[in-house]
Amino acid sequence: MSMAHLRRILAVVLGVSTLGPAAVAQQRGSKRPLDYVNTLVGTAPLDQQKLIGNAPPPGEQLYSGFTSPAATLPHSSTELGPINANLDVHYLAGVRATYFYPNRTMYGFSTGADGSPILMPVVGDFTVPPERSGSVDDKSREKASAGYYSAYLDDYRTQIEMTATTWTGIFRITFPASNKSNILLDLRRSGGAVEVVGDRTLRGHTADGRSSFVAEFSQPFQTFGTFKQNPPRTARDPLIGFDDVNPGDRSITGNYAGAYLRFSTTDKQQMLVKISSGTSYEAAEARLSTEQPGWEFDGVHHQAEEAWAKKLNTIEVKGGTEKQRQLFYSCLYHSLYSPHLLARKGEPFKNAHNFAETATYDRYGPVPLWDTGRNQIVLLTLLLEPETKTDILRSELDDARERGYMETSFHGDNAVFMYLGDWERGLTFDWSGAYEFLRKNAVDPKGPRGYLAEYMQQGWISDIVPAGNPSPPYAGGKAGAATTLAYSWDDYALALYAKKLGKTDDYTMFLLRAHNYRNVFDPSVGFIRGRTQDGAWISPFDPREPYYNFMMKEASGWSTLWLVPHDVHGLENLLGGRERFAAKLDEFFSTPYTAKGICRDCTGVIGQYVHGNQPDQQAAYYYDWAGQPWKTQELTRRILAEMYGSGQYGLAFPGMDDQGSTSSWYVMSALGFYPVDPSSPNYILGSPIFDEATVHMGNGHDFKVVAKNNSARNQYIQSATLNGKAWNKTWFSHADIANGSVLVLTMGPQPNRQWGSAPEAAPPSMSSSR
Repeated sequence: MSMAHLRRILAVVLGVSTLGPAAVAQQRGSKRPLDYVNTLVGTAPLDQQKLIGNAPPPGEQLYSGFTSPAATLPHSSTELGPINANLDVHYLAGVRATYFYPNRTMYGFSTGADGSPILMPVVGDFTVPPERSGSVDDKSREKASAGYYSAYLDDYRTQIEMTATTWTGIFRITFPASNKSNILLDLRRSGGAVEVVGDRTLRGHTADGRSSFVAEFSQPFQTFGTFKQNPPRTARDPLIGFDDVNPGDRSITGNYAGAYLRFSTTDKQQMLVKISSGTSYEAAEARLSTEQPGWEFDGVHHQAEEAWAKKLNTIEVKGGTEKQRQLFYSCLYHSLYSPHLLARKGEPFKNAHNFAETATYDRYGPVPLWDTGRNQIVLLTLLLEPETKTDILRSELDDARERGYMETSFHGDNAVFMYLGDWERGLTFDWSGAYEFLRKNAVDPKGPRGYLAEYMQQGWISDIVPAGNPSPPYAGGKAGAATTLAYSWDDYALALYAKKLGKTDDYTMFLLRAHNYRNVFDPSVGFIRGRTQDGAWISPFDPREPYYNFMMKEASGWSTLWLVPHDVHGLENLLGGRERFAAKLDEFFSTPYTAKGICRDCTGVIGQYVHGNQPDQQAAYYYDWAGQPWKTQELTRRILAEMYGSGQYGLAFPGMDDQGSTSSWYVMSALGFYPVDPSSPNYILGSPIFDEATVHMGNGHDFKVVAKNNSARNQYIQSATLNGKAWNKTWFSHADIANGSVLVLTMGPQPNRQWGSAPEAAPPSMSSSR
């Protein structure tokens, strides 16, 4: 008896509807958060010249958000999704993103976690990878929703659908009538070993042995064979080497190792393919047996929707436009992308040393701290059950114990933001155990902080002027000025962490280092600026130029100036006080973007502000410190409206989503607040786009934001109350909402220059305002 038939019997017995959740919602005339999700959001680029600056560099495609419409579950490592960029033979962008909405040719589909094979249905003759047999993708028939993806391949008159469980995926392929209906699977460039088992199974493992896969077919294949790609042997050989195709062979090893399975199909005949990966064949087979014992595509799809509905329902919104609700829930979907689950409690996984062990709790992979460490880690703490976030903290700490150092980012340290921020938000954890490795990162020059010895010795990191001193210069360098700022921010969080542990000496040391950002501020020009080893300011210097890794990090002097989230008042003092600070912000958001150099991911510009990259994403909220909060309210509304969901496809993102970072900015800013410093428990107010939003926090309490008289025109806060009491601050703390709270904002069409403008209404920071 099938699962579907069993559900129908139970429905009759229990008197419940057999309709899917979306159909039930439509019958009731309402839409659930799940129904608003379009996972194609973020896969297209901005296309208005005023928003994209001078990107991209010649020969490259313009950055989109590089989000994926793959079928997956929240925080899952299993992704089944489209690949319309053949990265082995085409250089498309600075990031090797596999899907870009404007591309029209489909080359294959991912089948699971990293290392899993690529699958491609082909009708007729085929070409093996890396060239691959592609097909035009009919965009009008493409469907992408939470836990589901479908495409129609015009050249092959074939539809392919996919959905996923935690560790497995299932494809439903609808073929035309043909005696040459093929399914190809291969292990990509890195290769490995592939074996055909019987007439319904294919299995294999990666070259490094870290991952194995098993694929099962609902019908036996009639013929089969294997293939691989031999790399070029000499400089005169073809660039992509030589194919090695072996009809009838059952096993092969090498680059692009794979197999083709051939079927004879009638018109609209459906073929199902189940696939799973694991640390071994036995582990992969066990996952298939546990999560997909039958061939129930619709049942798996339904389960995926329910898993997403549970997460998306944590925030309910009322009001706003249909487009805003679609963008909000699509961004919330992408915010739940990382970190990825490695193993459930009791399951095997391979640790940092590639040794197999059994998880004693739900073990997660690394948190991408340079990106999501700015905002998404806070959103997860608000929404996830405390046990889930504790498992993430524990995973990072256990990984540090295995590697010797805490996980960090390619620029800055930032793990301390998550640990201190979660401590400040009331989570329970082994905070002292985590501090051991957070501190080690910050004081051991052999650790992951680059140039740490130099930073500790002189309080800043120098840069080497390249030969000829080109302006704009080369893309290499130490990013000395920006890295100094990042380490200063990390050090302030460490100082507060040490203080909470009662470690007075460490508190004093790290607090002193937290002021190091001042060492790369040049008062003669009013900007953060690079220095050479002898302490001289690097010249020439143009704050409008995106010095990619020279002095700055993927940013200009204008963008980098604001990378002091822990001490906004201190930066304000350096710039000459409140009024001059506000004037500098005005200049920042109004000076035209006229750079000569190209920062490939610097799109989404407003003046010198670049929303498509991280260094200045918090800057729109700095007017709350400057006594002009109405400008923050106006700017955040503008960014939400212009930078997301625009373009000819209505799917655009600025720059990269960076595993949920840019999406999380949208989610929290749309709610009306943002964590400028994620290590702090404070949220900085902007302007909500919804009339009402209820956040069902992970601790079981609700936080509600009500915007009275709200509209696109009424974007300015006139007055506010928090739990019924007048509220004149431009910020609130997690403690203010932890036990449930209602924030009411009365909105209007003109700024109220008295609300939130007094010095005492500004958010706190390391230094006090002068």
